[in-house]
Amino acid sequence: MKTLTMLGAILRGLSYDDGKCSCVARLADPATVDAFSAADLLRVKDLSLSADGLDAAGRKQLTSQLRTAWQTHVAANRVRPAAVVVTVAGQDVAFGIGRTVDQARHPAPGSADTARRETTVTAPRGIFADRSSVVSGRVSVVTGGAQGFGEGIVRSLAEGGSTVCIADLNVAGAQRLADELNSEHGRTVALAFGGNVTDEASVEQMIDAIVESVGSVDLLVSNAGVLKAGSVVDMSLADFNFVTSVNYVGFFICTKFFAPIMALQNAASEGKMTSDIVQINSKSGLEGSNRNGAYAGSKFGSIGLVQSFAMELVADNIKVNAICPGNFFEGPLWSDPERGLFVQYLRTGKVPGAKTVEDVKRFYEGKVPMNRGCRPDDVVRAICYIVEQVYETGQAVPVTGGQVMLN
Repeated sequence: MKTLTMLGAILRGLSYDDGKCSCVARLADPATVDAFSAADLLRVKDLSLSADGLDAAGRKQLTSQLRTAWQTHVAANRVRPAAVVVTVAGQDVAFGIGRTVDQARHPAPGSADTARRETTVTAPRGIFADRSSVVSGRVSVVTGGAQGFGEGIVRSLAEGGSTVCIADLNVAGAQRLADELNSEHGRTVALAFGGNVTDEASVEQMIDAIVESVGSVDLLVSNAGVLKAGSVVDMSLADFNFVTSVNYVGFFICTKFFAPIMALQNAASEGKMTSDIVQINSKSGLEGSNRNGAYAGSKFGSIGLVQSFAMELVADNIKVNAICPGNFFEGPLWSDPERGLFVQYLRTGKVPGAKTVEDVKRFYEGKVPMNRGCRPDDVVRAICYIVEQVYETGQAVPVTGGQVMLN
């Protein structure tokens, strides 16, 4: 983990107060804050830092040193700094701090006065109308967020007041969605990042970019996933490995690199902050799926990872849970006319007697007691529960319309 990435996460944890989160953004030119008053600017010069990173003991020492400098500044000035300059390997590095991404990117003298730093946030809408504090002010990352279930989750989290980082291989699609949401809300509520969840270097680079832009992460929604249906006797090893790599290994890689950032932030807040990792699983992670073994196996395995990661990461104030949705019939995974599951299942003969895609769809709708597929809002309600419920970790929460019931 790079030193600059550590600094962003630690500063975000230090800036947490009164249950409110801030964004922390690295400033391209440290000189932009030279004219700030002593109350607005915290300078930390006496740290012997390498740009390459620190071991666990070094991270702990760095957190302690920055906390002391922060607390000394607040005690002397009775306000929090609007910008922080830290010397790393002989070079000054500046960070802006604000309630929103835009404030952090463009800190202003005088903004250390907390009363004047508050920015009106878009009033929560939709399912958040009566749960406005659940994700408001938090930084969320949604992998596979440019389309399908992921896009619906991104839209709902932005409605709830979260700053959402859209992480996707489809960078152009992620950017289009971010631009649309930012225009709709009249400020920066979403940012686009490229990343391949199956590649460690790609995920690490993505996290560095995210932390440089917003400071750290409160909620990771590990949503990126793929499905290839087929009989065990016909499926190629390449297809089996592809599904496993994205759904199972991808969740491991994302957790591996996001958890240390969350831990740094939470430690800097002295235990006041809690982070969440939510894996979007499937009802196929709760029961087997005929002619769909690669997908179901990857989802069953992911629940094992969820439970194991939950036991380990709870010490860092990180909760790890899974949501197991039913079928999102309207999304591209099911309805894409070329590669969707309805077409795949029709071609593979998974539904006896089905002659058309509509036959396949009616067959699957008939399996759900509530007579419809799962929708993004249904999943986001479950995300809200997981984030809001501080006394739960390691769980797999079904959202299936009664199709799969726990026993």
